[in-house]
Amino acid sequence: MKANMGALDKVIRILIAVVIGVLYYLHHLSGLWAIILGILAIIFILTSFMSFCPLYVPFNINTKKNNK
Repeated sequence: MKANMGALDKVIRILIAVVIGVLYYLHHLSGLWAIILGILAIIFILTSFMSFCPLYVPFNINTKKNNK
């Protein structure tokens, strides 16, 4: 797994996951939406910490800046 996520991409994903968590905590999300968005938030956190998004590979997307 080669890193394919840049810093801004990781920050945005973490912020989205935090917003989902806050909405759930404040009881604005419930039922099926809470489950779906909770899974999405977990995926965003994991991919941010790994700096790798598997969905970027088939589309050849790379948001990481190459330092040469």
